[in-house]
Amino acid sequence: MPTNPQVLPWTPPPAVDVEALPVGTWWDAVRAASIVGERALKTLGDETGAVIQDRYGTLYWLVAVGSATSWHLRQVRVLAELADERTYLGVPPVSWTTGPGSHWRVPLGPGRYLTDAWRLREALAEADRAEYGHMPEGRQLCYRCQLPTDEPIPVATETTTGVDHTLYACPTHATTERPPRDLTAAFRTKRGRP
Repeated sequence: MPTNPQVLPWTPPPAVDVEALPVGTWWDAVRAASIVGERALKTLGDETGAVIQDRYGTLYWLVAVGSATSWHLRQVRVLAELADERTYLGVPPVSWTTGPGSHWRVPLGPGRYLTDAWRLREALAEADRAEYGHMPEGRQLCYRCQLPTDEPIPVATETTTGVDHTLYACPTHATTERPPRDLTAAFRTKRGRP
């Protein structure tokens, strides 16, 4: 029996404010920082499903439950139900289509519900490469907290004796500030260079 294309399989409950809804019930969500998310949204164009944008500019795509697993992209997280705890996403009322708070950046509606996870991953991977360059092998130290990170984001490049050296930051410190100029000198000294 054919389904009515004008009826969505899920709609946000009637609410007057953002409501925390569990992921993994109707959909999973993919969260991307604005710098990566904006580029991916442009790449997807008309192939995107509904997208929520929060007050910080972070974008959230709804994808089929279980369709986005083991993604390793900088500034991107898959929100899915975990075995030992619930994960929630703040979902605005369907009528909220403008900011500055959480709203539907790409409105939910017939023909615009879930985004194909494979296409989304490709768009996000392309955005990751365009914004941050090639992903270095292995973990890198964050220049600020000096802890290893699996999501190294380049924040400065320095050339000494013809060789480029890149300073990396963890996602938290990459968005807060750039390293001071004297830090690159300290980086050279730490590595045994004048």
